[in-house]
Amino acid sequence: MRFTRLLEYLHAMPASEIPSALLDSARIALLDNLGCGLFGARQEWGRIVTDLVRDERSQGAASVYGSASGCAPARAALANGTCTHGFELDDIILGALSHPGAVVVPAALAAAESSQSSGVDLLRGIVAGYEVMARVGAALGHDHNNRGFHTTGVAGPVASAVAAGLVMRLPVETILSAVGTACSSASGIKAFTQGTGGMVKRMHAGRAAESGVLACDLAKRGFAGPQGAVDGRFGLLEVIGGEHVYPQRIDADLGHDFAIARVWIKAYACCGLIHSTMHALEQIKSSHEIAPTAVRTVVVRTSKRAVEQNGDPDPQDTMTAQYSIPFCAGVALTADARSPDPFMPERLWDERVRGIAARTRLEIDPDMDAQYPAHFGAKVSVELESGVRHQCSVLDPHGTASDPFTPAEAQAKFRTLAGAVKDASGVERILAAVAALDNTPASVGALSTALRS
Repeated sequence: MRFTRLLEYLHAMPASEIPSALLDSARIALLDNLGCGLFGARQEWGRIVTDLVRDERSQGAASVYGSASGCAPARAALANGTCTHGFELDDIILGALSHPGAVVVPAALAAAESSQSSGVDLLRGIVAGYEVMARVGAALGHDHNNRGFHTTGVAGPVASAVAAGLVMRLPVETILSAVGTACSSASGIKAFTQGTGGMVKRMHAGRAAESGVLACDLAKRGFAGPQGAVDGRFGLLEVIGGEHVYPQRIDADLGHDFAIARVWIKAYACCGLIHSTMHALEQIKSSHEIAPTAVRTVVVRTSKRAVEQNGDPDPQDTMTAQYSIPFCAGVALTADARSPDPFMPERLWDERVRGIAARTRLEIDPDMDAQYPAHFGAKVSVELESGVRHQCSVLDPHGTASDPFTPAEAQAKFRTLAGAVKDASGVERILAAVAALDNTPASVGALSTALRS
């Protein structure tokens, strides 16, 4: 099986042989997702799930974002994954249609804390988890996503099981068994994209993270899972992926192009398919003084998928606003495009934003459609009442591998997000703990202490 070959390769890769550049990428990914998780912990959906796992009164060594107490590893992964995916600010892997960090980081961290693993083991688990998420997501293709499956919830349990298993130093056979069990938890439908989307999308990442940790805890106690649950008969690819899947992507060119080195750190608090639109409008606004009342129409030409999925002109809650190109166009032209504030529940009925949204039209662009899903591009035109038209095309928005965040930008984003729940000294303690992870053989205790302080 191709997946077995991938797992054996990752299992045989000692932390000491991981290039320093990959460890740096893993550290940035960890920091970015911790920031997203801490920010998500103050949202209503984050508080609900966090309160749930705390009310269970389970004892454990795993930290819960925004809390001074710990709980059982699998339940911490549930809460932290939900929080991390809680405001559409967590990272993406292009081509795999998934959010790796919201699944992999909570699972790997919970496993590291409960196993008293070293910081280097934590980073190794993150590198491996991202690799699995990217390869399984790419192998699934995009037909399942077009049918309404959320790839993060489908590929996530596999990635979290591998990340947690490696951090826990489980044998390859045990991890493979855990993956087999985790595959039966693959799920997540995209009913959240229209009308009132609710909160469930946030929990897709949390459930995926929880599934992998739980599967590893079961496997190390002897609970057996099917060995071919990813690419075997009635496996994940066949059952959910459907007719057009690409199993060769699971183990192609191992070691030549690690996913963690090309992760997309998000600059805008909305669906990734909308980022090129936000980037283009941000460029137009920064180059020209545009009053919202002077805008006659906004035309966004993009992929068929984005037009069909992200065209809701009248979103009713935060979730659907973050998935609405018209609403996001209004945010970009009337507010700070990079701030999450315009998507807060109390800001959703801003008349200026809604006014631009009502004057926004979507069209399918053949060039941008041909680039999907490798690129989420958009061509944007803003026509003013004066007749003047401003245009901008963006194939790969800021934060992608083509236009990446700098380490300084990643740290600034973390400070902004973590600052919602931590004071300045608490934020700096987390930064210092993450920076020191691969410089000492000690456990991740310093990071745990910083998170709970």
